[in-house]
Amino acid sequence: MSDFVSDFWNLYVVVIVVASILACAVLLIVQGKATFTPGKTMGHVWDGDLEEYNNPMPKWWSWLFVITVIFAFVYLALYPGLGNFKGMLGWTSVGQHKVEVEKMDATVKPLFDKYMAMDVKAVAGDKQGKEMGKRLYDTYCMQCHGADARGAKGFPNLTDSDWLYGGEPEQIKQTLEGGRMGVMPPHAQLGADTIKDLANFVRSLAGLPNDAVRTAKGKEAFAASGCSGCHGPEGKGMQAIGAPNLTDKVWLYGSSENTIIETITNGRQNKMPAWKEFLGDAKIHLLTAYVYGLSQGAK
Repeated sequence: MSDFVSDFWNLYVVVIVVASILACAVLLIVQGKATFTPGKTMGHVWDGDLEEYNNPMPKWWSWLFVITVIFAFVYLALYPGLGNFKGMLGWTSVGQHKVEVEKMDATVKPLFDKYMAMDVKAVAGDKQGKEMGKRLYDTYCMQCHGADARGAKGFPNLTDSDWLYGGEPEQIKQTLEGGRMGVMPPHAQLGADTIKDLANFVRSLAGLPNDAVRTAKGKEAFAASGCSGCHGPEGKGMQAIGAPNLTDKVWLYGSSENTIIETITNGRQNKMPAWKEFLGDAKIHLLTAYVYGLSQGAK
């Protein structure tokens, strides 16, 4: 497919490029026919004693121009540079990148195959395997989960033992391959007063300061409004659907009363992208081992 939407731009590029090279050639020809008088000045004086002499360009400088002109025409004949003309060699940056990727794959494939044949837990304990996993993490995961993997608001901490969907190798790999879509539905229909009661009850589950009167009302609302359907009757969550445990000290968006009220009122949506198609099985396997290893010190 053409790079230009109009033939005018193709011709424009060709004319500009060819004219520029020909201008260099013309300069060489003009300079070659010019008459010079060595030792004679041109009458231009700067700073009292700096004068311009009527001397020709040095031969080595002229030959550099000649080589440049010849090289330019040869290059443009072999490689892209003249509008839509692709060059006699058919070279493209995409093709070059493909060759380099294939070369790199051939180099690292035996190493990837080695770790693919190993259990995730074994890879997590292998020094070189962890280093490869860390490089993958730094390239693809650090932007959301942080350089230290401790996460941020809305992005889970990967170094603790709290897992929304489970922290075993199989579950981590499933998360990396297919991604996750976490949804907390909005409950604005409950009304501001009831939502504040719920917020106090939720804070009480985690041992946080709360209003006792509102907490009692919130406990009733927790069961009546359907919150227990996802978070369980005791608020311990359900990994099968990614409903967080409300009784621990881990909060993805924050544990203040106002933040919990915001969460209940407006809901939350958080997406973990799927990486299987982009990274492939071998890299997913190494990343799984690295992420799994991050949390083992927390147990």
